[in-house]
Parts: sequence; structure tokens; C-alpha cells
Amino acid sequence: MSCDGVIQYLEEIQIPIQIKDRHTCLDLNERDMYILKRGIVKVSLIMQDEREFNITFLQGPDVVSLYCDCLTQFRDCHPKIRVESEKAEFYCISKDKFYERTKEDAKLQHYVNTYYRKRLKHAVTREQVMIMNSKAGAVCSWLYRLASLFGIQTQKGIFIDLQVTNEDIANFCGITTRNSVNRVIRGLKEKNVIQVINNRIIVLDMVYLKQFTE
Repeated sequence: MSCDGVIQYLEEIQIPIQIKDRHTCLDLNERDMYILKRGIVKVSLIMQDEREFNITFLQGPDVVSLYCDCLTQFRDCHPKIRVESEKAEFYCISKDKFYERTKEDAKLQHYVNTYYRKRLKHAVTREQVMIMNSKAGAVCSWLYRLASLFGIQTQKGIFIDLQVTNEDIANFCGITTRNSVNRVIRGLKEKNVIQVINNRIIVLDMVYLKQFTE
């Protein structure tokens, strides 16, 4: 089963769709399970000192609450899910009902177990990239990932159809200051690797960025 199968199940039992605007944060709690049907969200961890550490972007369809469950091992941190697209559509079902169905449906059970394994693999890969690279390399690898996830091929290059601030990039790459990201972005523009138009990034040279992911 893919996430489309989860969506089909929710439609069969007539769970209503909730529409959230950009920068709306989900009310994460122990009772409810959120499933993203359409749109993009940012997953972050809020530290005890209120610093925010960005983990990833998720694009619908995706059972975003499962990702939050993956983060429960960080006992001193709290997960945060924020809408990054102009609109996002969600289903909200009680966790008890969702996991009761999971026990009865072998395909859904396999999907949940596979989800955890895939996310763990992605997390380990990301940490390896961050450790092996400099600040510039970390930014380049993240831009490559963004272009792979949300890129649209245009005549100029690959247009990343998502508003991403330098502060966001800093939080994703574990860089403490936005000024460091500013310098990296400026350097990439001077090398004609990227172009920035109206706070949107166009990747002109994917080959250059890819070298920092290997």
C-alpha cells in the first residue's frame, strides 16, 4: 500500500478535509493523526531553549503524524509542523481509530512499518552529508535536495517552487547564523550555480550541487 491507499481509506469512511493556509501550524497532540493530502509542510524540532531546528519538507500525500512519531525519541524537544505551500489539505483522524485499522489491515501495517524504515534511512543519509561537508557543502546538498523534490524544469534552469528563506536554510543545515548562509548563497550566485528571483531559487547548475551529496 502507498499513501494513496491511506487516502482512499479515509475517503471511504468520509473523513472531512481540513484546509490550512500558509504558515499555519498543526495542533499536534496525543489524540489525533494528521494525513497531508495535498500541499507542502515543514517539519521542525523546537528545543528547550526555543531554538528551532528544521528537519525536512514533506509533500502530500504523506502521513505527517507518522514522521512526528519518528521524532518522539527526542524527549527534550517538541515536533512542529508548519504549512509552507499557499494552501494545504489534511485529514484528521483519531490515532486510536487509525491504529485499530492498522492492526486489521496487513497492507496498512506494512506501509506504516516501511514508512519508519525509509525515514530513518533518509535521516542517517542526511546526517552523513552534513558531517562530511563544510557549511557551503551542506547548503549545496540541501539545495540539490530541494530542487529534486520541488524543482520545475524551465528554460533558465530548475525552478524551486517553494519560498525558502536563508534562515530556513540555516536551520536545515545546522548553521548558527543567517549571515553564513548569505555568504554561501552570494558565492553560488557569483559562480552562476543559482539565481534568485523574488525570493525563489533557480538552479542553473545541478551537477555542481550534486557533488556535495556523494
